[in-house]
Amino acid sequence: MSDSVMSQDTPWSEIHRLMLPAYGETWLMVGIVMLFVVAIGGAVGVVLFNTSSRGLFPRPALNRTLSWLVNMGRSLPFLVLMAAIIPFTFWLTGTTIGIPAAVIPMIVAGIPFFGRLVENALRELPPEVTAVGLVSGGSTWQIVTRAQLSEALPAIVAAITLNVISMIEYSAIAGTIGAGGIGYLAVVYGYQRFDNHIMIATIVVLIATIQLIQFIGDRLVAALRHHQETF
Repeated sequence: MSDSVMSQDTPWSEIHRLMLPAYGETWLMVGIVMLFVVAIGGAVGVVLFNTSSRGLFPRPALNRTLSWLVNMGRSLPFLVLMAAIIPFTFWLTGTTIGIPAAVIPMIVAGIPFFGRLVENALRELPPEVTAVGLVSGGSTWQIVTRAQLSEALPAIVAAITLNVISMIEYSAIAGTIGAGGIGYLAVVYGYQRFDNHIMIATIVVLIATIQLIQFIGDRLVAALRHHQETF
């Protein structure tokens, strides 16, 4: 039995032929998702903060409603969410498998997560940041972009780093619906075909990727904070 299982392992010299395309598919999914997550989730976070009592346009009812929706979006584990919105995914994409079917639930999961992180980043700002913008006569857009988001940029970059890592993890889970990427490789080859070499390779690549992303994110955050302190 042992020899039978080992005989199915992909030779190490051939691993890259499977790994490189899968790695590219993973980054394709993550790249598409992050475009929507940063744009929409960032806007959600800004609105959440500015409709609160500390914001530019306090709207308690809107804030409670939006906060409830964000909490609801963050409540479901990704695998459950992915299954729950299959009809919506099919309506949008016309399929329930592959990259298009994976991107939709990843976006739905990523937006509330990033939105809450952006809101928290803005909450950490001193109240004077918004007050100075108001006193100087800036418009709402100017205060949000040049004061709030500018001052919170290091924390937002840290949030983006965390979100990218989460989306890589979600893309691996999406491999269960044939989405492609490293997760699909691990499920189909590593798990279903008992290919130990593929499983080891996917684990190593995922760990190395996450470590690299975190390292780059930390360095960017440190550089931005140093720049703010200098000026």
